[in-house]
Amino acid sequence: MSTSDKFVQPSIPKFDGHYDYWSMTMENFLRSKEMWNMVEEGIPTPATGTAAASEAQRKVVEEAKLKDMKVKNYLFQAIDREILETILDKRTSKAIWESMKQKYQGSTKVRRAQLQALRREFELLAMKEGEKVDSFLGRTLTVVNKMKTNGETMEQSTVVGKILRSLTNKFNYVVCSIEESNDLNNLSIDELHGSLLVHEQRMQGCQEEEHALKVVQEDRSGRGRGRGMSRGGRGRELNEEELLLMAHVESRQTDEEDVWFLDSGCSNHMTGNKKWFSSLVEDHSQSVKLGNDTRMAVVAKGSIRVQINGIIQVISDVYYIPELKNNLLSIGQLQERASKTHMCLQAENVAEKEAHMWHCRFGHLNHKGLRTLVYNQMVIGLPSLKTPKKMCTTCLTGKQHREPTSGKSLWRASHQLQLVHSDICGPIKPASNSGKRYILSFIDDFSRKTWVYFLHEKSEAFVTFKNYKAYVEKEIGAHITCLRTDRGGEFTSNEFREFCQTQGINRQLTTAFTPQQNGVAERKNRTIMNAVRSMLSEKKVPRTFWPEAVKWCVHIQNRSPTAAIEKKTPEEAWSGEKPTVEYFRIFGCIAHVHVPDQRRSKLDDKSRKCIFLGVSDESKAWRLYDPVSEKVVTSKDVVFEEEESWDWENMTERKQARHFRM
Repeated sequence: MSTSDKFVQPSIPKFDGHYDYWSMTMENFLRSKEMWNMVEEGIPTPATGTAAASEAQRKVVEEAKLKDMKVKNYLFQAIDREILETILDKRTSKAIWESMKQKYQGSTKVRRAQLQALRREFELLAMKEGEKVDSFLGRTLTVVNKMKTNGETMEQSTVVGKILRSLTNKFNYVVCSIEESNDLNNLSIDELHGSLLVHEQRMQGCQEEEHALKVVQEDRSGRGRGRGMSRGGRGRELNEEELLLMAHVESRQTDEEDVWFLDSGCSNHMTGNKKWFSSLVEDHSQSVKLGNDTRMAVVAKGSIRVQINGIIQVISDVYYIPELKNNLLSIGQLQERASKTHMCLQAENVAEKEAHMWHCRFGHLNHKGLRTLVYNQMVIGLPSLKTPKKMCTTCLTGKQHREPTSGKSLWRASHQLQLVHSDICGPIKPASNSGKRYILSFIDDFSRKTWVYFLHEKSEAFVTFKNYKAYVEKEIGAHITCLRTDRGGEFTSNEFREFCQTQGINRQLTTAFTPQQNGVAERKNRTIMNAVRSMLSEKKVPRTFWPEAVKWCVHIQNRSPTAAIEKKTPEEAWSGEKPTVEYFRIFGCIAHVHVPDQRRSKLDDKSRKCIFLGVSDESKAWRLYDPVSEKVVTSKDVVFEEEESWDWENMTERKQARHFRM
C-alpha cells in the first residue's frame, strides 16, 4: 500500500477575502510541506568564489527555484482568477505573499483605523438573550484575535473580565461564584469557558427536570376559584424562582386555612391542603416532629403556585401532611434558597459603590474615561470597575451643557513646550478666602499637562507667566517655543511682548471675537469648572474653597485620559513615568488626622476631624482643612471616611474659613 493510500493529503486553503484566517492556514499548509522558508527568505543569491563553491551554490539556487515554483503553484490554486491577474507580475512566492499582505491586511494607518473599530466592537460586545456560551465566546474571541492581528496587546485577564461583565442576567450568580473562588488575573479563557459550559448544562438540566415534574391542571392555573394565596386569575406567570416571602400580608380578611405562617423553627415548608399543589410526588420516607413532641408523616412533596400582587410565583419542596391544620413557611429554607441571589445582589451593589467612589475620587471623571485608564493600564492602583446603572446627579448639576460644534486642530506639537496654550478664567464669584478671583491656566500642547495659578487681578498674568516659564523649563530641560493666547490686555501689554521677544518665544494671538482659535485652553477651563462644581456639590463644600478644588481637579486631570493622547495620561506624556492613583480620595470628605503626642495631653483625643483638600506640594503628605481651628494642616497619618462629609449647614459645627488664605 502506497503512502498516498495511507494518508489523506491536506487541501489547499482557498482565499475567501479574510486574509488573517487564510494566511494562518496557508502558512500552516506550507510548513507541513517544508516550504515556508521560500516565503520567509526567498530564493538565495549565489555567492562569488571558487568554481566548486559556485557549482554547489548553483545547485542550491536551482533547487530553491524549483521549490519556489511549487509554492507559487499552491498560491495560484488558492487565489481566484480576478486576484491572480493583479499579481501576475510577481516573480517569486515571497513577492506574491508580500503583495497579498499589503493589499488585504493593510498599511499601518489602515490597521490603526481597523483597530479602533475593533476596540469599539469589543467594548459593545454583550451576550444575547438565549445565546449559548459557545456562540458568545466564539464571537468574543473572533474580535480579540482580529485585534491581536492588528497589533493590539490583549491580556488574558482583560478578555476574562470582559466575558464576565457581558453575560446575561441569568449568569449573575455564576459570575459571583467564579469571582469569589478564582483569581481572575490567573484564570485562563479555557478554564472560564469550561466553567460556564458546566453551569449552562446545569441550568438546562434544572429546567428540564422542573418541567418533567410539573403537573399543572388547567382548571387550577387559569380561571379557577382556588383558595387564599393560590387562587386563580390572569396574573403574569414568571419563571420558577424561589420567592422570599419574608412579609406578605393580605389586605382583606381570610379564613384561617388560607393563611401562611412564617416559622423560624420550621425545617421545611409544609401544608395540609392538597389542592394547592401544582406538582406532587409521593414520599413516605420522612416525618416531622412538632412542638409537642408528636410526629406527623409526610405523604408527598411538591410545588405550590402562589399569586403575589398579580404575579404567579412557585414555592418548591413543600411537604404535604394531611393532618396539618396550619400552613407553615420555613424562614430557614427561604433564606437558604435566597442566599445565592442575595450574595450576587450584594456583590453587584458593592461593585457599583466602588465604581462611584472612584468616579468621585477622579473629580467626577466619566466612566468611559475610567474604563480607558484600566483597559490601557495608564495608571497604577486603579482596579477594574463596573459601570453603575444609576446616573450621577451631581454630574448633571455641575456639567450639563449644550452639544459641541467645534472641530479638531490639524497640527500638534511634537515635543514638550513647543507650544503652550494659556487663558484666564474669571472673575469667579465668590472670591476665594484670600480675595483671588481669576484662574490662569497653561497647557502644554504635546502632553496636554495643565498648570493653574490663582490671581487677584488679570494684571498679575505677566509675573505669573515668568514664574511658570522658569519652573517648567528647568524641570524639563527645554525652552518654550510658542505661546498661544487670546488678545486680552493682560497678554498684549508692551512688557509681555518685549519679554517674549527677548526670550525667543513666538506669539500666536487669536483673531477678534474668535475664541475657538484658543480652543484647547478654553475647553480646559470649561472642563475644570464643570468638575469643580460637581466636586463642591458632592460634599456640600462652601464655594469659597474653589481654588483648592481647582488645584486638586487639575492634579486629577493630569492623571486622566485625554482624546489628544493615545494610551497615555498627560503626566506620563510629560514626565515619561506612569502615575499611581492609589492615594486618590474624594474631595471634601472627612479625614481623621492623628495628633502627635507632643501636641496633646494624656486625656486629649488622639485625632481630629478635618476636610480633605488634596496633597501637599511641599511634602509627601495630605493637605487638609480643620474647620474648628480654621487652619490648613498637612499630615501623612490620616484615616478617611469618604462617604461622610462635614455638616456645613449645622451652625454648631460650621466654622467660616475667614483666616484661611489661598
